[in-house]
Amino acid sequence: MKTVRVLQVLGGTSLGGAESRVMDSYRHIDRNRIQFDFAVHTGEKGFFDEEIERLGGHIYRFPRFRVINWPAYRRAWKDFFREHPGYRAVHGHMTSTASIYLPIAKKSGVSLTIAHARSAGVDPGLKGKLTRFLRRNLGKKADMCLTCSQLAGEAVFGKKMWDEGRVKTVPNAIDAPAFAYDEKIRERMRRSLSIPEDAFVIGHVGRFGHMKNHLFLLDVFAAVNKKLPGARLLLVGEGGLMEQVKEKAAALGVLEQVIFTGNQGKVSDYYQAMDFFVFPSLFEGLPGSVIEAQACGLRCLISDSVTPEVLITDLAEAKPLSLGAGDWAEDVLLRKDYRREQMEQAVREAGFDVSDQVKLLEEIYLQEK
Repeated sequence: MKTVRVLQVLGGTSLGGAESRVMDSYRHIDRNRIQFDFAVHTGEKGFFDEEIERLGGHIYRFPRFRVINWPAYRRAWKDFFREHPGYRAVHGHMTSTASIYLPIAKKSGVSLTIAHARSAGVDPGLKGKLTRFLRRNLGKKADMCLTCSQLAGEAVFGKKMWDEGRVKTVPNAIDAPAFAYDEKIRERMRRSLSIPEDAFVIGHVGRFGHMKNHLFLLDVFAAVNKKLPGARLLLVGEGGLMEQVKEKAAALGVLEQVIFTGNQGKVSDYYQAMDFFVFPSLFEGLPGSVIEAQACGLRCLISDSVTPEVLITDLAEAKPLSLGAGDWAEDVLLRKDYRREQMEQAVREAGFDVSDQVKLLEEIYLQEK
């Protein structure tokens, strides 16, 4: 059978949630039958670039959409498909401009166009309004609409399409065995991060952006720290708001106890060093980091703004942000003592292991109609 090529459309190839999930699928899919290429909207080299090329994929760079370059953006896509014919599918994870590039792909002869909703909200201000405008009627401009959760599906494609069953859910699955709890890795990581053996560590993994709500997380940690002065806050990720978070940590008097690791390729090791995962996002699609944390046996406290589909084990609990950071801190302190257990099987049974998900993706990509 001839290998079919699928074009994955993303903002970049950094360590973001969508990018990580696509790479998990890429590593596990049958690359003798299906090969991925990547269309990205940045000129900067991404974290996954070398791995993509090693696995046989190509990376193509497009101009970042800025409204005023609308004609040039359309022209770039038309030129691309004229120069690179033969794609079986175009899988658009970047829904803000999918209404532009998916119809062009279809007219250029691509058999299957896919719009994939991965977030249930938008950034504040003009950027968010523009995103909503560009997404209008997106469901009518794609052959298939996928989503990571009901909230994300309704937010991007509309409740009517969801209610009519025209949006298919593909969970943000992870490589579950890679996150299995390991006491030796925990000890090694805590030593490398200079974390005392008896220190209580609250952790978070995510980009430093508006939606992740790091400032609220700092308030929670500060309240916990008053009861547990030796506590640590372990933050994995990077982003535009990192300096603002550092400034607030200093103002709260806890900067010395906050560990900023930046982006990490093997993030699974950092979950091992944590004792509790706190995730107070303002909105999400279906955050893979919460699934990863549960796979590593961590108790999790998450915002009830996050889809309940992420609560796949008894380890995770949702709470309204409106209750305030003090209430969240009390909850963490009440639930902080527990025994870490192996949760790989629970993740598999909940349908969040990537080895099961790639079978679904293979069926989608290889379908004749």
